[in-house]
Parts: sequence; structure tokens; C-alpha cells
Amino acid sequence: MSNNVVSLDQLGMDDVPRVGGKNASLGEMISNLGELGVAVPGGFATTADAFNNFLEQAGLVDKIHQALEQLDTDNVRALAETGAQFRSWVIDAPLAQEFQDDITRAYETMAVNGKPATVAVRSSATAE
Repeated sequence: MSNNVVSLDQLGMDDVPRVGGKNASLGEMISNLGELGVAVPGGFATTADAFNNFLEQAGLVDKIHQALEQLDTDNVRALAETGAQFRSWVIDAPLAQEFQDDITRAYETMAVNGKPATVAVRSSATAE
């Protein structure tokens, strides 16, 4: 698909650093269980590189590092407030057009008989 988006059927456990554990596991299931007749929904994953590029392009890397340097990790309220601030920055930052286009194309490949696909959106951490 692209460096930003990868079809689940192209993934395996070696891809955990690239797309996270849940996505890599889904790829493994598609590869190994499909031939046994077990239906595993298809889909696509956005990559860790895409997320890192998003943070860089949005100018958030330095902002996040600066906030973390000043954070009192023993202060639960400060942790919650800083987490909320990070979420706000991410939500407010625009996605690069290329990334938007990659996601749109990947979604459109999931359409069945011209009808939009029903999807589930899940996080998939690269390290837990």
C-alpha cells in the first residue's frame, strides 16, 4: 500500500515494531487461519513511521519533549493534565495530505459491492 498504511494480510509477528502487536497478530491469523476456513476480518494498519512523521510534521516532537522534561511524574494531577494536553495537540494537528490519501485509498479497497465498509478502529502499541 504505502509506507503509511499496510494491508493486514501483508503482516506477521515480525512487524510488531512497525504496526504494533494487535495488527501483527491479525496479520498472522489471516495468513494462518484463512487456509483452515477460519474467517478473520481484513483491513489495514497505519504504521509507527506514519505516526512519527505526523508528530514531526505537526511540530509536536519538541513540544512533547519539553513538556516531559518539566513534568513532575510524582504529581498525578500534572500527569493527567499533561496527557490531556498531548491528546489535544494531536487532535488539533492536521494530517499530511499524503497520509490522508493513503488512509482513504486503503479504506476504499475494503468496500463491498460499492458499499462503504463497516470498520473497527483499534490502537496497537509497538511496545507494551
